[in-house]
Amino acid sequence: MKVRHAIVKAAALFLTVLLPAAVWAQQPVTGYAPVNGLKMYYEIHGKGEPVVLLHGSFMTLTNFNWPEMIAALAKTRQVIAVEMQGHGRTADIDREFSYANLADDTAALLDYLKIAKADVIGYSMGGGVALEAAIRHPQKVRKVVSISAVFRDNGWVQEALDMYPQLNAEMFKGSPIEADYRKLSPTPDEFPNFVKRVISMDLKPYDFGAEKLKATQAPMLFIHGDADGVRLDHIAEMFRLKGGEIMGDMRPRSASRLAILPDTTHVTLMQRIDIIAPMINDFLDAKGEVR
Repeated sequence: MKVRHAIVKAAALFLTVLLPAAVWAQQPVTGYAPVNGLKMYYEIHGKGEPVVLLHGSFMTLTNFNWPEMIAALAKTRQVIAVEMQGHGRTADIDREFSYANLADDTAALLDYLKIAKADVIGYSMGGGVALEAAIRHPQKVRKVVSISAVFRDNGWVQEALDMYPQLNAEMFKGSPIEADYRKLSPTPDEFPNFVKRVISMDLKPYDFGAEKLKATQAPMLFIHGDADGVRLDHIAEMFRLKGGEIMGDMRPRSASRLAILPDTTHVTLMQRIDIIAPMINDFLDAKGEVR
């Protein structure tokens, strides 16, 4: 009963922070990329060095403060924002949801757009995809920003792991997430199945590999809330694997970075765009540091 109450409370908080799409100052370039059997919807905003933006589970480009993130980054960069398999305008296909598949889609999108290398930013599910992209396609990923994500399933706190099996479409009834799906999806009546399909990715064990993460050449910025559902020791493990936990005044610091926002949850992280965006820009602009 306590777990059920916590799930309902978390779902309510999740829904209250969803914001309508911002009005873009300039119309983006849009299209559908034929990648790995998908017709992946993408938008390109702004000009400058390319950065791929990967949303979280159940999200589209029009909710959960994603428009604000796109607008903040597009002031100085070319932001390639996508809707991954089954999300938004990208139709689902007969293929399991997995971080590896979504990472391969991201790499294939860059090939389609003729972009040799890009920075990759992801939130939650998208953060995991960004980490996998750096592992599986190192030649295509310059830097990674992982926001509230894990590289192994047990990186989440137990409350989160207990919640996943109980998530269902009924919890999103009447929400902007359900409304966006029905408005944007090529299969608007498949929302219950969509929820089952997406959550299936986190119902089975996964591990990208600590040694594989350590071996990645792309510097990484890990952004977390102090109450975002990721175990603090897992956050520390990721940062250590990328050269963190040193005394930077005594020897060269890692090119990777860690940011912990106080009094911040998994959901409210996306209400901190005004704090997160400058961190991201400073990290992506940094040069001359060691890995």
